[in-house]
Amino acid sequence: MATYDLTPRIAPNLDRHLVFPLLEFLQERRLYEDEQILKSKIELLNKTNMVDYAMDIHKSLYHTEDVPQDMVDRRVEVVARLKSLEEAAAPLVAFLQNPNAVQELRADKLYNLQMLNERYQIGTDQIEALYQYAKFQFECGNYSGAADYLYQYRALCTNSERSLSALWGKLAAEILMQNWDISLEELNRLKEIIDSKNFASPMNQVQSRIWLMHWSLFIFFNHDNGRTQIIDLFNQDKYLNAIQTSAPHLLRYLATAFIVNKRRRPQFKDFIKVIQQEQHSYKDPITEFLACVYVNYDFDGAQKKMRECEEVILNDPFLGKRVEEGNFSTVPLRDEFLENARLFIFETYCRIHQRIDMGVLAEKLNLNYEEAERWIVNLIRSSKLDAKIDSQSGTVIMEPNYPNVYEQLTDHTKALSGRTYKLVSQLLEQAQPQPAR
Repeated sequence: MATYDLTPRIAPNLDRHLVFPLLEFLQERRLYEDEQILKSKIELLNKTNMVDYAMDIHKSLYHTEDVPQDMVDRRVEVVARLKSLEEAAAPLVAFLQNPNAVQELRADKLYNLQMLNERYQIGTDQIEALYQYAKFQFECGNYSGAADYLYQYRALCTNSERSLSALWGKLAAEILMQNWDISLEELNRLKEIIDSKNFASPMNQVQSRIWLMHWSLFIFFNHDNGRTQIIDLFNQDKYLNAIQTSAPHLLRYLATAFIVNKRRRPQFKDFIKVIQQEQHSYKDPITEFLACVYVNYDFDGAQKKMRECEEVILNDPFLGKRVEEGNFSTVPLRDEFLENARLFIFETYCRIHQRIDMGVLAEKLNLNYEEAERWIVNLIRSSKLDAKIDSQSGTVIMEPNYPNVYEQLTDHTKALSGRTYKLVSQLLEQAQPQPAR
């Protein structure tokens, strides 16, 4: 199923360190030859300071204990550079490790700079050295140290561009350490800056949003509330426009979030229109499944796509997360997806039929007769379905569901305040004076 692997599209939008977890997953799933994965790892490592890791990969790839001389020389160079940066940042690091001294810092950055200079002889050179030291630590794979130093650097930095760069670095470090709560906080902080910052070009802002959405996949498919929050972020007009223009493959993840989300949202109908519009630029079994059910009403096609969706999920680094339970390994998102996908098919099929043959329904749901009957009985019991089963004829009889005028009115006006708010925001943005060029 490497046909549907999105790693080649996703990797260019990630920091190279964030690509390693994807390669590890692909290697574990054996989607590609081991040799191909190992070569990709070495290619990535050559642009970092993780020389020892690169040496280990080289030994595995070529089945030897010897390593090239350029790797040995590179290691010596990295160690020397690390020592040099450590010495340059030492005065500020010593200050930050002193709890009594740190208490002298205030929210006013200009005051902090003056105080550090006057009392501790620490100036902008040492603060810049801390940034370089943190960045070098990150490149060496010491994500914990890098995250700490980048956080402290941002508290002292007065350069907005450099502070933004440090925030990207801190977010990457927290993701790599799998600190999902902290990662989510940094992600939201970064989003606020991207949405409010004046970029030199609108395309730069769009690109920043695309990077943010790609990085967010690590968080949203690991955080407890991630599947709701990915809809909140990706479905915003500015972010959805960025997806449609430059990264339509991200529709896979938004579609999955809509399918597994327990709460049906008003935005789902609008999202189906997006799926329909973007079929020419991107489609995979997950987006095609939604098109089959809600656009073409092709239930046989939806059933086939459901089988393909299972394979796509199992082989996707973000969707195919495995959980060990005793001696067994499960993929929770796959189970949720298939359960909700069946419900989608069933609800839509029932909407256009009053009496349904159980055998036909079992086939549409990709279940045997007994499983389908049990599944429908559970739906009726849990009040998710207004129907009854005629066991003699082997059919499901749908109760007539007349539209409630009050509910229709509520549905039509539900999104009115949100649309009004967006319209006012856009008008205010346009009314703001543009900076002189």
